[in-house]
Amino acid sequence: MSQDVVADALNQMMNIRRAGKEIVEVKRHSKLLSSVLAIAKLKGYVKSYKTDKTNLKIELGKLNNCNAIKPRFMVKVDEIEKYVKRYLPAKNIGFLIISTSQGLMTHQTAQDKNIGGSLIAYFY
Repeated sequence: MSQDVVADALNQMMNIRRAGKEIVEVKRHSKLLSSVLAIAKLKGYVKSYKTDKTNLKIELGKLNNCNAIKPRFMVKVDEIEKYVKRYLPAKNIGFLIISTSQGLMTHQTAQDKNIGGSLIAYFY
């Protein structure tokens, strides 16, 4: 286990998906992880997630791959496309999650709002 809650949770999600299961129980969670999962739920990569006192249960959707981006690069608006090409398999497949001054959002939303930020994770 590392100190990065988001990276640990996304790794557990991928391990469970490779094992052919659909429900993940994560022992450690944070507001950042909940925000990442909320965006993934909107896009259909996570069916549902719920938090009890100590655990976070995640039901996976149409997930092929997800991972945290380390180190968390700071990107300007015009550099986002470079990282999209690096982390996503093709255009219009998947999304990057970027932490901006206006909160977490997908790379498409950040480009539409013309703001940069810090790369957190990718899903496809």
